Amino acid sequence: MDNSQKMSTLKKRLEEWQDQVSTMAERPVSFNTISGVPVKQLYSPLDVDKFDYEKDLGLPGSYPYTRGVQDNMYRGRYWTMRQFSGFGDAFDSNRRYRYLLEQGQTGLSVAFDLPTIMGYDSDHERSLGEVGRCGVAIDSLEDMETLFDQIPLDRVTTSMTINGPAAILWCMYLANAENHGVSLRQVGGTIQNDILKEYIAQKSWIFPPVPSMRLITDIFSFATDHVPKWNTISISGYHIREAGSTAVQELAFTLADGFAYIEAGIAAGLNVDTFAPRLSFFFNAHLDFFEEICKYRAARRIWSRHLKERYGAKDPRSLKLRFHTQTAGCSLTAQEPENNIVRTALEALSAVLGGTQSLHTNSMDEVLALPTEKAVTIALRTQQIIAHESGVANTIDPLAGSYYVEALTTQMEAEAEVYFDRIEQLGGVLKAIDCGFFQQEIADAAYLYQLAVERQERIIVGVNRFNSDEKPQIELLKIDPDVEFKQVEKLSKLRKKRDNNAVSSALSELKVTAATNENLIPKILAAVKCYTTEGEIVAALKEVFGVYKEKPLF
Repeated sequence: MDNSQKMSTLKKRLEEWQDQVSTMAERPVSFNTISGVPVKQLYSPLDVDKFDYEKDLGLPGSYPYTRGVQDNMYRGRYWTMRQFSGFGDAFDSNRRYRYLLEQGQTGLSVAFDLPTIMGYDSDHERSLGEVGRCGVAIDSLEDMETLFDQIPLDRVTTSMTINGPAAILWCMYLANAENHGVSLRQVGGTIQNDILKEYIAQKSWIFPPVPSMRLITDIFSFATDHVPKWNTISISGYHIREAGSTAVQELAFTLADGFAYIEAGIAAGLNVDTFAPRLSFFFNAHLDFFEEICKYRAARRIWSRHLKERYGAKDPRSLKLRFHTQTAGCSLTAQEPENNIVRTALEALSAVLGGTQSLHTNSMDEVLALPTEKAVTIALRTQQIIAHESGVANTIDPLAGSYYVEALTTQMEAEAEVYFDRIEQLGGVLKAIDCGFFQQEIADAAYLYQLAVERQERIIVGVNRFNSDEKPQIELLKIDPDVEFKQVEKLSKLRKKRDNNAVSSALSELKVTAATNENLIPKILAAVKCYTTEGEIVAALKEVFGVYKEKPLF
């Protein structure tokens, strides 16, 4: 019997089975993924009848990288366990970092407070009440020196979640490394540096899109020549998903942003293979287990194909989509926060089975406050249990060949391509941002999801079903209000003791260079080395670049 006859026989048997089970009662729910993708009752070879092993799957470490970007994946080494942390002042956060490293964390990930994210110094009027609240306050190189005190920057990789002022914070990190005798060629880590998703989702922009993209390509160029181990951008779907997008939208919008950065680098005169290998990604791990796994697999396949066929990349490293994952903050609940431990474990497992290179697991109390040491230790232990006790890291891509997984991976890839076509028809990512396309798509998806929760079509345990009236009885981390006073006082002392003539000169040179096409990174680096503050550098660049104002969307 040839294959076509086998498929015909299977189809007939499935139809008979379908008739048999059609009269059986099913739970009165909608069998869809969280993103609304219908899930069939049963998957079979008929759902992957056009599946080509070499073209669609291949081997790990080989094109199209569906099965992972490393030849031996976790058989070689585990993913980096990189807990996102930062609160209060630099001294407080440094103490937490050293605690996490002692507990077995293998990489650092810095959370900055809102004033730092928005480019304001701690003594700015708009910083009032926000200093050190949702991350660490960093105003100058002095704070960066405290933040990484006694941490070996030539051995520990650091990820910094900063976007609008990314170039400034990165230069502070590099200057601190050099001051400790660490060559920039030894320094490794990641700067998020993804301004497009700020316009789309998170909204912490500073400058308009064109000069913002110029800063990013300046970082690409400088890192290529001087900091070759650094991942120059972490193209983030995480915040797109947190804003309410579906998994397919997260996949499509994130990769569309990635393509826009590739095009910007090429337009700036860079060869794609000189900067693409240091681009990385940052995805959300939500609760629909299989949908998330398929999202990661589809992302690798799409990226490798587009880089090869559309942008002419020849270096295999350019084709490898490497990504960090964070479990979904938006899936956590204030009600019965201990349930979040289970949610996080499932989400982390999906990231591992999806082949992540780096992982942050949220703490159970993060919906209520910044995590306590106990909560963050449980979150880290979750990763360690998955790595050392579950057995899932013993073989590579263990779900490959599952009819459901392969069919859903292909379906998500196809739906992402539809979005790419729509974005291109609008004139590209920047034009789509300008007309509110991404924002409207995310808003619509968020509304439909919330509607499903309110109608109890989607169950959130402890919230709209199986809920309790008891208030959470867990210890919360509280930021001392004196943190802000002390940070402002420290900043005042810095302004008095530094060489202010050197600061004025550095800012003048920065503004002159900003008005040209010359790379800005050396000028920013020179400014931070004489302890110019972040807010002063941002203010100088605003004089040249202006500020971005979003068009209202109704």
